[in-house]
Amino acid sequence: MNDKEEVKNYLDSCTSSFWKDVFNAELNYLLQYLEPGDRILSVGCGPAHIEQALANKGFNVTGLDVSQEAISCLPDRIRAVVGKAEEMPFSAATFDAVTYIVSLQFIENYQEAVKKTAEVLKPGGKLFIMLLNPESSFFKAKQKEPESYINKIRHTDIKAIEKTVASYFSLQTEYFLGLHGNAMVTSREPSDAALYIIRGTQTANLDLQ
Repeated sequence: MNDKEEVKNYLDSCTSSFWKDVFNAELNYLLQYLEPGDRILSVGCGPAHIEQALANKGFNVTGLDVSQEAISCLPDRIRAVVGKAEEMPFSAATFDAVTYIVSLQFIENYQEAVKKTAEVLKPGGKLFIMLLNPESSFFKAKQKEPESYINKIRHTDIKAIEKTVASYFSLQTEYFLGLHGNAMVTSREPSDAALYIIRGTQTANLDLQ
């Protein structure tokens, strides 16, 4: 399956009421911590359903993705940049917040991506990483589907990812959002929650060398 077909299939799947509910839950989570006027970078933004909602609420949003096909779907209100997370083409201290909405685990060198993230965030800036939880029933069910996007994940050790992020940020973490088939429930149980969220805060005295 080529990039164009993958993006089309993703867009088609996103029209279901189930995935719309999931996107809204993720959006509402972010809105708890974002401040009006924040400049936001979304890494691995894809067709940018959540990012568009943020832009509609007045946030300044930039989307970064390696897929030209995905970036071409972005609305005009979002600045679209094609590029790798490991080679972010932005100046230091540019953004107030950076999001990885189920994207960091797919990046080849996530360690370098996290380091670049720390560089482009302003001191005190916010980081939101939503990881798929490999211990969840949702993850395990999707693994059994040969065409599932989950089978393209490069990194499933979420504690190793957390350790890398902790080298550059002060952290808070939590499990979030139980998914059962086509049902969404509130859950923060490690065996049940589909997402593991890492919230980081940039500090001014980090050594990024």
